[in-house]
Amino acid sequence: MKVLHCSWIPEPGDAFIQAGDFWLWVEAQGSGEDRPAAPCARQRHPRHLPKTALIEFFEGMLGLTVSAYERRFHFSPQLMHLPTVDRQPLPAPEFEHGVDEHLPPAPLETWEVDAYRQVRPIAQLGELRFLAYSQAPDLRPGSDLLFWHYFTQSLKLIILRDRYLPALLYRAIDGGYELHGGWEIVSDDYEQLLREAVQLMPEACALAGGQRHDKTSLLRHCAEVLIHRIVAHGAASARIDRRTRDTLVEAARQELQARQPWKTNDGLAVYQDWQAWRRKLADGRGEAGFSLLFQLQEAQREGQPWHLDMLVAPRQDPSLQIPLARYWALDESARQSFAALCGVGFERNLLLALGQAARIYPPLWEGLDEAAPSGITLTLESAFAFLQQDAWVLEDAGFIVLVPSWWTPQGRRRAKIRLEASGESPSGANRRNALDLQNLISYRYDLAIGEEAVDEEEWAGLVESKTPLVRFRGRWLALDRDKMREMLEFWRRHRQGEAGMNLADLMRKSAEDDDFFEIEPRQALAQMLTRLRDHRQLEPADNPPGLKATLRDYQRRGLAWIGFLESLGLNGCLADDMGLGKTVQVLARLLQERADAGDLKPTLLIAPTSVIGNWKREIERFAPDLRAFIHHGTERPRHAERFEASCFEHDVVITSYALARRDEKILSAIRWRRVVLDEAQNIKNPASAQSKAVLKLTADHRLALTGTPVENRLLDLWSIFNFLNPGYLGKQSQFRQRYELPIQRDNDPRRAEMLKRLIEPFVLRRVKTDPEIIRDLPDKLENR
Repeated sequence: MKVLHCSWIPEPGDAFIQAGDFWLWVEAQGSGEDRPAAPCARQRHPRHLPKTALIEFFEGMLGLTVSAYERRFHFSPQLMHLPTVDRQPLPAPEFEHGVDEHLPPAPLETWEVDAYRQVRPIAQLGELRFLAYSQAPDLRPGSDLLFWHYFTQSLKLIILRDRYLPALLYRAIDGGYELHGGWEIVSDDYEQLLREAVQLMPEACALAGGQRHDKTSLLRHCAEVLIHRIVAHGAASARIDRRTRDTLVEAARQELQARQPWKTNDGLAVYQDWQAWRRKLADGRGEAGFSLLFQLQEAQREGQPWHLDMLVAPRQDPSLQIPLARYWALDESARQSFAALCGVGFERNLLLALGQAARIYPPLWEGLDEAAPSGITLTLESAFAFLQQDAWVLEDAGFIVLVPSWWTPQGRRRAKIRLEASGESPSGANRRNALDLQNLISYRYDLAIGEEAVDEEEWAGLVESKTPLVRFRGRWLALDRDKMREMLEFWRRHRQGEAGMNLADLMRKSAEDDDFFEIEPRQALAQMLTRLRDHRQLEPADNPPGLKATLRDYQRRGLAWIGFLESLGLNGCLADDMGLGKTVQVLARLLQERADAGDLKPTLLIAPTSVIGNWKREIERFAPDLRAFIHHGTERPRHAERFEASCFEHDVVITSYALARRDEKILSAIRWRRVVLDEAQNIKNPASAQSKAVLKLTADHRLALTGTPVENRLLDLWSIFNFLNPGYLGKQSQFRQRYELPIQRDNDPRRAEMLKRLIEPFVLRRVKTDPEIIRDLPDKLENR
């Protein structure tokens, strides 16, 4: 086993502006290199991977490519301060007990390791974290790598919002001073991130480079170097280069290692001007006695211009908003009275605020050319661009932006497909299997925008429109033409009912795009979907006859959930914490359906060999009326006829995962009432013979039991769902591209939320810390 470490190490030396890099090194388990005879200044870490082995590790285990240039210039020995006992560095805590294990106090000594300098750290840290979890079973990411991944991903979100500005750094030298260009992040979110990160930073991160660093200073240094590299290495046009020549921006974009002072002893006035500008930009609006507002006024007809009006409101009375056009038209007395409400130097501060807004949204400069600025005129295209991009940037900078009500989430008219129950059952109404529930209800599909139905011709005309905003039935409408084209194609396929859509299709499409369909809340279908998405809407089931236990409320709700899913032809994963009674809920379901339906085919229960006996004892204890048969051992029936006869004399057949593979032929020859997988994470590897054998089993229903539906990789979840509801999460390659890589490698919150919505109806997970569960737990938990 190996642990992948990452350290941010400032460049050594006494340079005024220091560069720095992220360095990766790998610690292996075992004795490693020969231990040194005695401590020395540069003693080699005995278990690190030296350069040659490190390259082989990157290319062989992780599948990365290390170029010839990187081999020559990106590998270097680095020093690490590590706890040391008996002249040996202590192993990383990830080796034995996980990152939460507290190491015994030990003195720190300096150890040398061969390390690799990252080229694109923000992207590479995400990729390495993903690879450590998904590609290499014998590799774990160190707590240092996980911390720096968290910090750089959080920093990236702040940088993407452009919350930085060129800065001047003052350095006193013998006989004078120097001014250096740089970049400064100006954001409350950034300061909050630093406070949180200091609390979360592992000690190992502060000990990199052979010395102890102040945590806050190290984080600021890392952030400043990263923002410089992003801006300095960003593509710039020749026009921008010409406009910034000999300016602070050009000085700030210099390479850190080759940076020269921008000004020397003749720049004090420039530095004082920058300080004043910095203060006004950072907190000038916060200290002002007024708020600056921008209101977009829509055109009344197509072809007419749009207007972006400027307004102002006193902070002491925000409701007193007046357009600047009206302010400038007031007589002298009225203007002075209003200005007094807005603080000292109102008109001067107003023009400063307008200038700051124009730097963010350059079209405003056109309005500032006037002696009394009041607004600007926009084309339809520029108005749409303002709504899509510029409005939120201005708001993020502290200005107030007012947009038409039809653009707000509450007032926006969305294109959608409305589902109406027709009361008829489509063909094949009596067929039911895991994902074929077309017999629930037949639908009529209507195209709609907002509350209004739209016919095919109108819809097609909107799809073919050349402008992003159109005037539709007296109001402006923002078009998502690609989505509307998809809806039109869907409607054309389904309007006659020949292309049936099953319940799982509906749930999947609704989860991926919650605006695609509209279902009347009072319809039975909408109520059913509500219960699927929120198990708390289900009425707890009664204790079934024959159960020698009293189910707790959450267990009764779990029993109702299993039965509800199965009544719809769907299959679920019961993922309660250990000790909350997954076993007794399953037994209650077996008893419940036998009380309702009488004789049924047997249920096949597959469990790890170590718990087969536990299941038999639990059945005898809680459900003695169930006839259980253990298919295990050398005396087990091996011929199909004898095995089938034994099975149909019992209600439950219990076997192991190993025998599910070995006896695949006789097990797959029977159509079971239900297949239950205990500790379903045993099929997390879809390529294993064991998983393939389990997938060949046929049954009316399937149920997975696990306390850990995702152990390390999202592929674990896909494997379980491939057993429960084949095809629901797509093929393995589709799932990897659509969810696994974006979530685990790129940390994409939108895809994570989409996947959560997809699986929520099929996974019931309760933990012991839930307040509702705590109230319902006995004083002593029983493991059942």
